[in-house]
Amino acid sequence: MKTLYLLRHAKSSWDDPSLKDFDRPLNKRGLKAAPLIGSYLRKQKPKPELIVSSPAARAKSTTSLVSEAAGLTGTLKFDDGVYEAGPMRLFEVVAGLDDKFDTVMMVGHNPGFEELLAALTGETRRVATAALACIELNVDKWSEVKANSGTLKWLVKPKDLS
Repeated sequence: MKTLYLLRHAKSSWDDPSLKDFDRPLNKRGLKAAPLIGSYLRKQKPKPELIVSSPAARAKSTTSLVSEAAGLTGTLKFDDGVYEAGPMRLFEVVAGLDDKFDTVMMVGHNPGFEELLAALTGETRRVATAALACIELNVDKWSEVKANSGTLKWLVKPKDLS
C-alpha cells in the first residue's frame, strides 16, 4: 500500500502582470492558507517521506510553508515535470517514484491535479487552491499505479479549517 498526498499550490498573486506565470508569488490569502493546511497535515498519519514539488515560485512557497507548519522532515525534490503537467505526465512522475518511499506528497497545479485525482480514484472533485487530498493506492510499487488504483480518503480545503 502506498499513500499519495496531492497538494495544490496556495492562492497566487496576479498583482504584477509583467511576471511570467512560473514566477508568480503567493498572495496574502495564500500565505495564510498554506500554514493552515500544514497544521492539519501535522495531525495526519502517515507523514510524507518525500515531497515532489513543481519548481514554480508559488508551489515552492506553498511547499515551504506547509512543510514548516507540518513539521515535515522528509526528502524534498523539485521536478520540472510537475509544472503545467496533465494527468498522463503526472502518472509518469508517480510511476517513477522510488519504492523506498511509501508516503509521498506532490505539490502542483490544476487542472492536472484534479484530473489525476479523478483518474486515480474515479471521483471528480474540485481541488481548490491549497487543498490537500489523501489517496491510498492499492499497489506495492509506484510503477503499478494506474487508473482507479486508489481510494480518496479525504480532501480538505483551507476554508474547511478556518
